Order: sequence, then structure tokens, then C-alpha cells
Amino acid sequence: MTVTQETTAAHGVELSAEAAEKVRSLLQQEGRDDLRLRVAVQPGGCSGLIYQLYFDERTLDGDAIRDFDGVEVVVDKMSVPYLGGSTIDFSDTIEKQGFTIDNPNAAGSCACGDSFH
Repeated sequence: MTVTQETTAAHGVELSAEAAEKVRSLLQQEGRDDLRLRVAVQPGGCSGLIYQLYFDERTLDGDAIRDFDGVEVVVDKMSVPYLGGSTIDFSDTIEKQGFTIDNPNAAGSCACGDSFH
């Protein structure tokens, strides 16, 4: 696959230092240096849209990519408008562990917090 100018466009998603460190740690555990953190929005959930956060080795036409000290975050062209201004964070406390997405574009979310509209 050839990389086009559109493929290298930037997106407005931020990655906190804690989240970047956790991604680095997970990538090191995987033993692979060809993976990126992909963030996407898909139809589903009780509020209409759900987040997807996963490692991906692919780069698709129209992907927007940003590098955070060696951690690449990729957002597909359909998800960019929904995720602009969002911040991905990571918490590891007794109360909560995992990645969170703070999205100023979400008008509301479900009670469980897994989906938004």
C-alpha cells in the first residue's frame, strides 16, 4: 500500500503521558515494533456509537496519524470528526484500571459509559 499525503494528515486526538507509557509497555510485551494504536468510532451501544481502541499493523487510505514520542495513534477518516479534541488517558488505581476517552464531541453517554451520541 502506498502512503499518500492524505494518509499522513494529523488528527486532533491527544494521548496523555500515562496512556503513552502504557501503550509503550504493551507494545514491548507484544515484542513488535510495527503496531500502532488505532482509535475508531463504530455504530453500536445503547447510545448509538462506541469507541474501539486496538493495536493495528495496517495503515489505510485516509488515516490520520500522530506520533507521541514513538507511539503512533491512528484515526480513520470517518472517525476523525467524532474524535477531534478527545484525550486518551490511562488510569491504574484501586478504583479503576484501563484506558479512558474524554470526548468533548459526545452529547451524552449511556449509564455504563461504553457508548455515546
